[in-house]
Amino acid sequence: MEKTARREKNIRRQVLVVDDELVNRRLLGFIVSRDYEVIYAENGIRALELIRKNERLLSLILLDLLMPEMDGYELLEILKADPALKRIPVIVLTSEKTAEVKSLQLGAADFIPKPYDMPEVILARVRRSIELAEDNIIIHETETDVLTGLYTKQFFYQYCRQHDRYCIDMKMDALVLNINRFHLVNELHGREYGNRVLMLLADNIRTLLNETNGLACRCEADSFFIYTPHRDDYGELLAEYAERFRSAIESSRISFRLGIYENVDMSIDIEQRFDRANLACTNRRSTYTSSYAVYDTQLHERELYNEKLISDMDKALEEKQFRVFYQPKYNIKGDKPVLASAEALIRWIHPELGMVSPGAFIPLFEENGLVQKLDHFVWREAAAQIKRWKDKYGRTVPVSVNVSRIDIYDAQLEEKLREIVRSNGLEPNEYLLEITESAYTDNSEQIIDKVNLLRKDGFRVEMDDFGSGYSSLNMLAALPIDALKLDMQFIRTICSSEKDLKMVELVIGIARFLNVPVIAEGVETEEQYLLLKKIGCDIIQGYYFSKPVSPEEFNKLIEAEQKEELLC
Repeated sequence: MEKTARREKNIRRQVLVVDDELVNRRLLGFIVSRDYEVIYAENGIRALELIRKNERLLSLILLDLLMPEMDGYELLEILKADPALKRIPVIVLTSEKTAEVKSLQLGAADFIPKPYDMPEVILARVRRSIELAEDNIIIHETETDVLTGLYTKQFFYQYCRQHDRYCIDMKMDALVLNINRFHLVNELHGREYGNRVLMLLADNIRTLLNETNGLACRCEADSFFIYTPHRDDYGELLAEYAERFRSAIESSRISFRLGIYENVDMSIDIEQRFDRANLACTNRRSTYTSSYAVYDTQLHERELYNEKLISDMDKALEEKQFRVFYQPKYNIKGDKPVLASAEALIRWIHPELGMVSPGAFIPLFEENGLVQKLDHFVWREAAAQIKRWKDKYGRTVPVSVNVSRIDIYDAQLEEKLREIVRSNGLEPNEYLLEITESAYTDNSEQIIDKVNLLRKDGFRVEMDDFGSGYSSLNMLAALPIDALKLDMQFIRTICSSEKDLKMVELVIGIARFLNVPVIAEGVETEEQYLLLKKIGCDIIQGYYFSKPVSPEEFNKLIEAEQKEELLC
């Protein structure tokens, strides 16, 4: 409908009639001028002048083959060789059947036989040729990336499938090629420079395609997919690309990573083949030099393992395979450490895989958007546990739970948290929320507004992993927080690194200014504990006091402290 409407608009397309006989020019012009604007040329030389002059306006050329000075064949050859002109469809005017094959080989779109005794047929052929040419332009614009001229991903996949149908026995490789830290290239040098880098890389890829008859597309900003017959010299190829870049843009800072899925399994979808290549490419993401990785058995096993974790998650929640453990936090400001609160930490006891490391499933679920389900499970379990301790021991042990980025953007977050504490008979200040420093810096204004609402409801908010992000002092002074939780990287070297010790002392000074306590996590030794106590840290958490334990084991910590209180 849209295409028809576009063509029915009152736009008269331009047609060039090229014939050395005046009678033929006038006759064709009379027929075609009913629907189109017509211009004329009496030979190939004059036609070429008009074509170049009206390149953007011309919709069709009606071309006689036998003319003086420059005949139709010569003009067809010139048009075919010029990328800007070959888009204009040409209908050849001829009375010789033998001329059709050669004309087609030179790019002619159709033929009109002489004499011109059927005007409606001529108009129909003209109209159809123009429509097909315009459709081809639209298809070309959607199938190719504007910047690089390579295929877009959708069309790339289609052409790969066509290749497989006709080359069943050919061994193929799926490649994913990325530029390391490309966002920094744009930020440091500007988008124009970044576009130059992308176009240069696309030119290198085209060189490879010309050698191998492969296919390629620009998938995302700096991500390119290549489907090529198998080869064994990708290391050399990548080094060659890097050298060309150093020469062309005078920069040694541009480097690449390449993921390779060799001898692809033709029985799986083309998308899955590039997923495997991309997995290999991602595996090399941390490199600072051009390097490549091949999708192998180890990566395949990891992929299957991750897929199993994802597919088993809902069942694991239903069957209570996930358990919440609690790591105590001790206030160390007095003479003796006092149990102050706890952090809720998730554990997965899988019936087949055993204890699954949180480092394996939490980043995976964050990447796939499943972490919110896990967070909600922990929130409910932690609130219920606070209530059980309150009923059993007559005291509140506040528990901190993680609030991920995806949770913060949930419009129902406040209501969900209010409902959890309300349904367990708790006060919001008995329920602590941990939000990472990096979350604050991602979208500070929106997150600060959200945290202010939570604190207004009575929740206490701890900034987790402080020191791992990029908070400015000015921003820090404006952040709504109730505690600073030091990143454990500082604690690991606090006794051996004067620099890290000074950093911790600085953070404690900032916390004093903000009138909030400092929590140090990852404390493992007595030396770390005594040093932190000496410089004024308020609360510590770590293996020095206790690893994360089950609720039953945590009960013993509470009971031991209560016995000590009775003895005193």
